[in-house]
Amino acid sequence: MAEIDKLLQQEARSLSCQVVTLQSNHEGVLVDAIQAARTQHQGILINAGAYTHTSVALRDALAAVALPVVEVHLSNIYQREPFRHHSFIAPVAVGQISGFGAESYRLGLLALVHTLKTGARAN
Repeated sequence: MAEIDKLLQQEARSLSCQVVTLQSNHEGVLVDAIQAARTQHQGILINAGAYTHTSVALRDALAAVALPVVEVHLSNIYQREPFRHHSFIAPVAVGQISGFGAESYRLGLLALVHTLKTGARAN
């Protein structure tokens, strides 16, 4: 995670934006952070890990904040087990990037900043 955080901070500087990172294995912590984002941030870049395929709570929180969301994954979830092919987050996200390892995060940040600059919204 430290390597990914460093990559995101470097990319943020080149894009003249700020990135705040959070990692938690607790669904409630993630829901609270998403809800707080409504008044603190302009968009959300998220890798929800296994919660992608199981958490209606994260999906509902993302939909409720009505911020642009870009979903990212290190691996290509569509090359993995069939249960990983479904994402509760994808329907409320501007887009999804997966399969490029840590680079998925950088590409996701580029996509999020582009979305913010063009005014596109998924929710």
